[in-house]
Amino acid sequence: MFGTSIGRGAQRIIDAMVRFLAHGHINPNLLTVIGVAINVACGLLFGLGYFFWAGIILIVANLFDMLDVQVARLSGRVTRFGGFLDSSLDRLSDMVVFVGLMIFYARDTLFHSTLNVFLAGAALMGSVMVSYTSARAESLIPKCDVGFLRRPERVVLLIIGALSTHPRSTSLFANRMPAVLWILAVGSYWTFAHRMYHTWLEVNRIDAERQAEKTVPATPGHSSAPERHVEANILGNASATR
Repeated sequence: MFGTSIGRGAQRIIDAMVRFLAHGHINPNLLTVIGVAINVACGLLFGLGYFFWAGIILIVANLFDMLDVQVARLSGRVTRFGGFLDSSLDRLSDMVVFVGLMIFYARDTLFHSTLNVFLAGAALMGSVMVSYTSARAESLIPKCDVGFLRRPERVVLLIIGALSTHPRSTSLFANRMPAVLWILAVGSYWTFAHRMYHTWLEVNRIDAERQAEKTVPATPGHSSAPERHVEANILGNASATR
């Protein structure tokens, strides 16, 4: 109940911001560009080791990511280029964050970890492949958004990992970014494989339906020809008796 109230309150705030921006004639594409610029700043903070502030900035950046689409819809400014721009810059936003993490763990500090560099790189490639598979699949099938580790889930996990990072803390729940990288690395490839399998099933189903549509109309055509021939003979005999 309490969580629902918080969700409703947050949604009302977001709706108010969307209405304000839409009535102010703010270009949704500008919001998209601002969002990716903030994500670049987030990647820099990760690279410098300011994980907590990177998490805060990541929240703000993804607020813009939510606003641009809703402002475009409310103001009637939804365009194909806007969708293309948003999708393309989302990939850039994903990559700069992971590159920042790779730089941090590759630096010669107490937190240097070749394993974490590898996990961040694997998560980067996995996240790109998840998005690419979806985009490519939707040129063949209506929708391909299956899988449990989509972009919103990835962002939430990164925020959790960032906000939990407190090097001096000994709490069990602190410094969870390495665990987050494991989840992202493994989960991204699982989602990628899931989407590949889903697309394979859907393409086969669509091909089977099209093949069935081609064969079904031919059956009545063959059966109707003899019927018309019989009807013509009956009418011919009837006219002869007259």
